Amino acid sequence: MRLKLIIEYAGTRYSGWQAQKNARTVEGELERAITEATGEKDFERYASGRTDAGVHALAQVAHLELRSTLPPQTLRRRINDALPADINVLLAQPVRHRFHARHDAVARSYIYQVARRRTAFAKPFVWWVKADLDVDAMRRTARQFEGMHDFRSFSDDDPTEKSTEVLLDHVALHEDGDLLVIHVEGSHFIWKMVRRLVGVLVEVGRGTLSEADAAGFLTARSEIPARVTAPASGLFLERVYYPGDPRDQPVQAAVVLPSPSSGTGQSVPTGSEDRSRPPQGPPARRPEIPHARRPERTRKGAGSPRGRR
Repeated sequence: MRLKLIIEYAGTRYSGWQAQKNARTVEGELERAITEATGEKDFERYASGRTDAGVHALAQVAHLELRSTLPPQTLRRRINDALPADINVLLAQPVRHRFHARHDAVARSYIYQVARRRTAFAKPFVWWVKADLDVDAMRRTARQFEGMHDFRSFSDDDPTEKSTEVLLDHVALHEDGDLLVIHVEGSHFIWKMVRRLVGVLVEVGRGTLSEADAAGFLTARSEIPARVTAPASGLFLERVYYPGDPRDQPVQAAVVLPSPSSGTGQSVPTGSEDRSRPPQGPPARRPEIPHARRPERTRKGAGSPRGRR
């Protein structure tokens, strides 16, 4: 039986997704829980991709091949019973035998949460930036990153060993109270790329980098993006897309950070069910950011390779 798993996790306590011998990881905890739930020790499992230490996921996707004949929902409950509280399987769904969580994916999206005030509750899930930020300048810079570009300045990957060209469908900034949500969607992402992209955007917002400086990192190798890498705490793997998946859902923050100046904070509608929470799982909602929807997708660099890791 092959299953598609959708998994949410808080990555704060883990050394990333991938199983390691001498470190606690999300995949390692999942493997242990699956063995405890089924008694099986040898099974195939692949995730859509890896997340780094401290990075979270709202809807990581993995596939799992088991001999077990347990009903999927029974299996999901047993796995969750064996998992720590900061990892949760939202969905276990039978899929065709050839489904592959990584190779079949056509796009991924991330959100990064920047807090513009100190927070007692959301600290593990945001980057608190104390400086006033020029959000308009950040938005103009973000648009420069859209399309097919060489992001070698934004990664530690060796461009002689793997391609550093990535197609970004869009990069958008949304304001929600004292939270600034940066949403990035693209064909795939290379190591540390999103955190360095966010770091550059924040430096533009602070005024220490210009919009022209940021554009220049796409045409000439620079060490500056590495020096301004954003911390892992604010980064969430938002969603993994497969053929036929809708791409027009509203962008949603993972936490609420109301502005104290408005008393109860900005009113945030919660009528839309969180799209990363499948109906088979427990009811859960995240706030939709007012007026924050993905723009119509523009295919800059059409015909370029997608999904290359």
